[in-house]
Amino acid sequence: MIHPSLLLRRALQADALVSGAMALLLVTGAGALAPMLALPQPLLLETGLFLIAYAAFVGWLGTRAALQRPLVLLVIIGNALWTLASIALLLSSAVAPNGVGIAFVVIQAIAVGVFAELQYMGLKRSRSAALI
Repeated sequence: MIHPSLLLRRALQADALVSGAMALLLVTGAGALAPMLALPQPLLLETGLFLIAYAAFVGWLGTRAALQRPLVLLVIIGNALWTLASIALLLSSAVAPNGVGIAFVVIQAIAVGVFAELQYMGLKRSRSAALI
């Protein structure tokens, strides 16, 4: 167990907030966004549904007085993999987004990568919880 640094706590909370907002946008607006971005509507909707659970989990983590290090590492590694997968999606032939769609994917990939880095820095600043 660790006592999260203020940076880790705030990075988790911000990640949850931004992920929740993105979930809301994607779940409610997948139909309108798909043609604007030239991305498949099911991809947008399913991503939004996943982000609902993710935002709830990360938000919960951000409120804990003590955290299990493996759960924090799961979030950090997950964010790093999300960033890489987002770029890999653009490089693959699985989708053919337009310029706005490419910008949408790149911007969210950068944001997720920044969260991963902030969470990692916050984890390094956290201290181990004393075992009683």
